[in-house]
Amino acid sequence: MPLTPCPPCPPCPLPSLDIDSVIQPFQRFGVHLGLDRIINLLANLGNPHHQVPVIHVAGTNGKGSVCAYLSSILTEAGYRTGRYTSPHLVDWTERICLNEQPISSEELSQLLEKVQGVIRPEDESATQFEVITAAAWLYFAQQQVDVAVVEVGLGGRLDATNVCLEPIVTIITSISREHWQQLGPTVADIAREKAGILKPGCPVVVGQLPLDAEEVVRSRALELKCPIFTPQPARQIATGWAEYQTLQNSQLIKYPLPLAGQIQLANSALAIAALEILQEQGWHISEEAIIKGMAKTQWPGRMQWTTWNNHKILLDGAHNTAAAQVLRQYVDSLDAVNPKPITWVMGMFSDKDHADIFAALLRPGDRLFLVPIPVESWTGRTSADLDSLANLAYRLCPQLSDRQIHPDLFTALEVAISTTSTDDLIVLCGSLYLVGDFLATTNIIRKS
Repeated sequence: MPLTPCPPCPPCPLPSLDIDSVIQPFQRFGVHLGLDRIINLLANLGNPHHQVPVIHVAGTNGKGSVCAYLSSILTEAGYRTGRYTSPHLVDWTERICLNEQPISSEELSQLLEKVQGVIRPEDESATQFEVITAAAWLYFAQQQVDVAVVEVGLGGRLDATNVCLEPIVTIITSISREHWQQLGPTVADIAREKAGILKPGCPVVVGQLPLDAEEVVRSRALELKCPIFTPQPARQIATGWAEYQTLQNSQLIKYPLPLAGQIQLANSALAIAALEILQEQGWHISEEAIIKGMAKTQWPGRMQWTTWNNHKILLDGAHNTAAAQVLRQYVDSLDAVNPKPITWVMGMFSDKDHADIFAALLRPGDRLFLVPIPVESWTGRTSADLDSLANLAYRLCPQLSDRQIHPDLFTALEVAISTTSTDDLIVLCGSLYLVGDFLATTNIIRKS
């Protein structure tokens, strides 16, 4: 009996290029602000950013969660929505999303290979951030997004995302003293850099800013004739629920607020104010889409509750002074009547304002477990010296009940858990990279 031939095999998939292998050559260029390289790179790619309607978001803190709210709501409203944020917690693909879904590793590898392919030998070499940013613009153009929500990487004026000439709306969430080595020593200097994303005639939504920063931003907005909107923070009406009064007609919108912390009342208000501007421009964004989009919003690694070894742990980057103050406010609100000492498991980069962060977080009776940040070579950064951190913490808060140094995060967590009761609070913070290491190692994406 003759054998029936097998059907033809499908073609073998092309091997995907490893993302790290493409990114690796650019790591040595670190932070190098400026627009010439990214403009040249995008021109070589056919200027894909000119095809993408953009909401551009800057700020010291809060810009990531505002991007998350906007992306979720616009997706819920039926728009094809891109989102570009940084840094990533676990994987490079988190940075570029379409309708709330991260780009696939294969697609990102192909895009990065294409970007790399248009860099000519005579060109000044692009930085890592510029390469991944160019890949994001290219992806959004290829996917023909209706809108891309784009987070500034560092500062604003000279950031690689600042190539959109006519954003639909710009947002400045907050301004405090961070990255002063690159942006300038004062809050006013930093505000001037962040206000660099404003474009002539394009509306801007501005959060609650220090007075000197607000003066800089308003002056720039007036100079460029930008309509400026400053919404009040939403009002908490129940646990996990907020109420926002619209700017246009003072209508009240009640919505769920899944992200923790008082700061989200302000952040969610900024997002809804930006959506109001879009509605005035003819975008169809219903109140139902706002409510459902808010409910579905996720932003891992920021005020995120999870469980490890049967013990609840609070994760938060808290990588600068303002973020540390927000975190301390949140943990204080958990048990305002009978507060308990906190066990802090922390790691910080060497370029952070360690004293101010400790001053914001530490209280008498707290415990401090210091760990190194497992720094990837592409960051170009170093983990702070742990002995120096321990000595600094003691000078600032000598009433700490315990200070310990551990060789790695999980050793510290094991000791912390073994020496606390199950209802004592353990907080892992100090760096998003440290939080990302925890999430990657434990394979936890989000658990509430």
